[in-house]
Amino acid sequence: MKHALVILSGGQDSITCLFWAIRKGYKCSAITFDYDQLHSIEVESAKKAAQLAQVENHEVLSIGPLFSGDSPLTNKKIPLDQFPTLEDFSEGIQKTFVPARNLLFLSIAANKAYSMNIDTMITGICQEDFGGYPDCRKIFVESLEETIFLSMERKIKILTPLIDLKKSEIVLMAKELPSLCWKALSFSHTSYDGKYPPTSNDHANLLRARGFEEAGFPDPLVERAVSENLMDFPNTKNYEIKD
Repeated sequence: MKHALVILSGGQDSITCLFWAIRKGYKCSAITFDYDQLHSIEVESAKKAAQLAQVENHEVLSIGPLFSGDSPLTNKKIPLDQFPTLEDFSEGIQKTFVPARNLLFLSIAANKAYSMNIDTMITGICQEDFGGYPDCRKIFVESLEETIFLSMERKIKILTPLIDLKKSEIVLMAKELPSLCWKALSFSHTSYDGKYPPTSNDHANLLRARGFEEAGFPDPLVERAVSENLMDFPNTKNYEIKD
């Protein structure tokens, strides 16, 4: 059986990738990084997703405060930007960018894959997130794949099944996967502020909300929060009650 190591953050994209890999016939191991992120709730989301997917080998690796710089994801003194709409999102490198995060994550994962004799890694990197995140580009992944080979003299393929997809297309992919994927998405975490339910207007929340709206499906995470009386349904067509 094919074996892959999934970088599982606990977010929408990485959870979708996990179930995509299972559908593709991979036996999946998973690694989740605890890097003292302020939205550490995503680690629990990753654990829940791995449990639902029956991943036998899921490692949560604590790497400490390596990224305690100027990102509001790791430094609570830095305010998190809020936007009325995605159209108000500014261009260029964003405050939420954590320099070298994907570089370090994939390098560590390559070390783990090497020791486990795994030749495939899977990550939820998506170029639609590139606005301010240079480590979400295809050119970065291709370059790192070559660097990993040069550093270890072993080819480890980095699969990025979402790299060219819009958020709405990722939602549609998830809907076509086994129903456990959709259930896992109800426990996923996206909010940069680390809060549940997702009611703030940070970039990640807005992008996720638009994806589900354009796909025409309600977000299972929002449905769960509504069922727990923690929020009301958003006023968008994908939440309209149909007779």
